Amino acid sequence: MSLAYFALIIAIVSASVLEIAGARFGAQLGIMAAALGLLATAASAQKADYEHYLRATSWGRWLLIAIPLGIALQLAPVWLGLAHPIWASTHDALGGVPLGPITADVGLTLNALLQAVAAVSLLGVTIVVVRDRSRAELVLLVLSGTTAIAALAMDLHRILPGLMAATPADLATTMAGLGIMLNMAVMQLAAERAETRHSLLRSITIGLYGLLGALVSALAIFGFSSANSAVAAGFGIALILLVLVIRRLDLSPLAAGALAAAGLIGTAIVLTFLFEQRSGLALLRLVPDVGTETKATLERMLADTRWFGAGAGTFSAVGRIYQSDASEALLAPSTATAIFADMGWIGLAVAGVACVLALIRLFFGALQRGRDSFFPTAAAACLLFALVQSFAGPGLLRPAAILCLSVIVGLGLSQSVSSR
Repeated sequence: MSLAYFALIIAIVSASVLEIAGARFGAQLGIMAAALGLLATAASAQKADYEHYLRATSWGRWLLIAIPLGIALQLAPVWLGLAHPIWASTHDALGGVPLGPITADVGLTLNALLQAVAAVSLLGVTIVVVRDRSRAELVLLVLSGTTAIAALAMDLHRILPGLMAATPADLATTMAGLGIMLNMAVMQLAAERAETRHSLLRSITIGLYGLLGALVSALAIFGFSSANSAVAAGFGIALILLVLVIRRLDLSPLAAGALAAAGLIGTAIVLTFLFEQRSGLALLRLVPDVGTETKATLERMLADTRWFGAGAGTFSAVGRIYQSDASEALLAPSTATAIFADMGWIGLAVAGVACVLALIRLFFGALQRGRDSFFPTAAAACLLFALVQSFAGPGLLRPAAILCLSVIVGLGLSQSVSSR
């Protein structure tokens, strides 16, 4: 497992740090590291590792497979009635076999398929690799550090605009939100170590590391990001505090259920209030103001979206058809908008169900886990933040954010059922 563990760390660091720095090859390096980790895990995994993976993914491993499988099906030739209209137009002009793929651009969708396979593979590799608590701790520290670096880049750019200009703002916002939850988990790790009579100096050092990362991330998300992103981060923090209260007070199942139900109702009320602040399509209500003309273009594009979408990764390419000035790329205003346009209602529903089931599994895993409950708690909080943030911004479309979130969820799922 040493090679798989090394590949996992490389995938996190390379994809995150290089993309934060503005490099274009960070995603490719991260995907290569994920592939190396998958091969190393498959070669060295034992029966216990396989059984651990099955327990961790019993909540819905078929849904995880369905995501890349759905993208792959968009590449398969089908009758023109189901294919994207661009292929029907091509057939009318050039003739040939009356077949075409669902996607409007085979190359872009193939690239999206590679990213999806890498993300699902990295989740599985993480589940197996971090069975051991010491490895889980190091992965948590690496994740918290890389997300804090992204948040720091955003802070520096806002304070001194000449610095870190290459860092994408949407990526920095998403990573900052994840960084708050992860660094709160690091602080809980330090507190747990101090309680179990580990080295006090080391516990204090880890605690200060987590506190600094949390402060840097909080400044980025609450000081320099949109109000909806701040609300999404607030939901994640509230979930961490909810689990902490239930565990520390040792509440009965009935009391814990009532408290969780109250939190769920409160979340629904806040989200309803946010969605009612603006009119128009629900998918566009939480995104920043994009201008009247761009909003009208997006609404036409989304209204024409078919059940199976226009092809994963093709948002900007298809968007040119709807623009008066095709030289400017139409960027997705949010992750949910891009998923809907690319994969249709079916793809958006499958992704949403997979996230909700994983969130429920992580939440109950955190309540049932012992002293290591902060692992699944932080993963659940990150996933809740990602769910809300997916309607507020496009940061989760970045390969670095996708790979980091895959590792975070894998870490939480692994430690929610681990006994080592």
